[in-house]
Amino acid sequence: MKNYLLIITLFIVPALSFGQVKKPAVQSSAPAASSGRSISVTLTPYKNCWIYLGSYYGNGKILSDSTRLDDKSQGVFKSATKVPGGIYFLVSPQLTIQNEFLIGSVQHFSIVGDSTKKEAAAITGSPDNDQFKEYSKMANEKGGRLANLNQQFNFAKTGADSARLKAEIKVATKDLVDYRESIIKKYPRTLLATLLNAMKSPEVPAIPIVKGKPDSLYPYRFVKDHYWDDVAFNDDRLLRTPFFEKKIDEYFKYYVSPEADSVIAEVKYMLLSARTGKEMYPYLLTKFTNKYLNPEYMGQDKVFIYLFENFYAKGDTTFLNATSRKMIFDRAYSMMANQLGNQAPVLDMIDTTGKTVSLYTVQSPFTFVVFWDPTCGHCKEELPRVDSMYKAKWKAEGVKLYSVNVSSADKTMEELNRFVTEKKFSKDWLYTYQSKAAHDAEQAAGQPNFRQLYDVFQTPTMYLLDDKKRIIAKKLSLEQFDSMITEKLKKQTGKN
Repeated sequence: MKNYLLIITLFIVPALSFGQVKKPAVQSSAPAASSGRSISVTLTPYKNCWIYLGSYYGNGKILSDSTRLDDKSQGVFKSATKVPGGIYFLVSPQLTIQNEFLIGSVQHFSIVGDSTKKEAAAITGSPDNDQFKEYSKMANEKGGRLANLNQQFNFAKTGADSARLKAEIKVATKDLVDYRESIIKKYPRTLLATLLNAMKSPEVPAIPIVKGKPDSLYPYRFVKDHYWDDVAFNDDRLLRTPFFEKKIDEYFKYYVSPEADSVIAEVKYMLLSARTGKEMYPYLLTKFTNKYLNPEYMGQDKVFIYLFENFYAKGDTTFLNATSRKMIFDRAYSMMANQLGNQAPVLDMIDTTGKTVSLYTVQSPFTFVVFWDPTCGHCKEELPRVDSMYKAKWKAEGVKLYSVNVSSADKTMEELNRFVTEKKFSKDWLYTYQSKAAHDAEQAAGQPNFRQLYDVFQTPTMYLLDDKKRIIAKKLSLEQFDSMITEKLKKQTGKN
């Protein structure tokens, strides 16, 4: 595959990743006790070395601060500003994670720990961690019992044992859920309550009977409707957890139809809800941009167009660097021209005899358009498969092949002719390219070229058009294109 698109990472986090650790600068003087952060750390047996303050961030981990331990294994994470709340951990000089703890609004406390006894760290002066310690002790006990029951269930030898264990698992699960609810009620409006609310999964009540039958879709609808109860998308603290982004991914995987309009509705709700989140909003916008810039399902690039038109084009680009901004705008303008159902952009190309061949002069129920480069390794594998499919099925189904060589160099054209001759391609192919003169004229006039109009950032790029040259499929596998043709023909036959 020849890829013409630079992969851009939209950096929005001003922190070190675990693979980019550098020796930190000397810390500033301690701030007043009423502001900023001052987290005293004793971490034995480390001495005279740097340790780090890390946190979860989406699906990854980042480093937020550093301190140098003295010969007594003591140091202080201190700054005039606070770090955002969330789940944090100490990181050793070898970049291994030590004990986890919470950082909330109170950021003046102390941690005393031993790297050989990670779970035994003592934290004083932090109400958030007093609550977390209380919760963790009981949750570990109840969770351990539940895990043990699940293990027994997996190895149950009789139906009676399975039934008994299933009932016990149900009771133990409810016990754990009820305990979490009690902690939320005991410590409302705390960081711990926020995290526990975000972790919750909706409990489906009894399935109602509709017209004498159980409503089989009720559990799905109930979970979808209550999935985000008690979760505030503008709460930046949720980014610094290991579960929030996974919860989003599971929601889109199991509860949102892959059809573009359904995805757009969910994305719109989340982004508008997160708008006041200093970190959450740009993080989610970046996440959805990356996901739907190269979508998993055909047609989902419509989601990216929605993001562009409703957010980026309206000025939400301050967190982007210049390269990322240009890439997003260029791709958006490319994708706009080739959405499903649209008329395919005009192609007036030169064939191998020097004649101009217009795409719109090709008369057929289906036109298969492929942009490729005879020097591209993936093209050399894929184009013979297209030719075989054409000979075996598509020719009889009325498909016409219109290929565009993305490089018009004479040497490349010679290689194209040699390649198709060696592979014994069908003579029905239309082989075309854009002349240098046509390219220069387009450029001088400021007109978009075929790469932009057809979003050709890698080769091969393939489209399927109907008899009116409307785009009915794009960027699928050869087998998926074939299935699309088969389904279209079945519908046409059914109408007749």
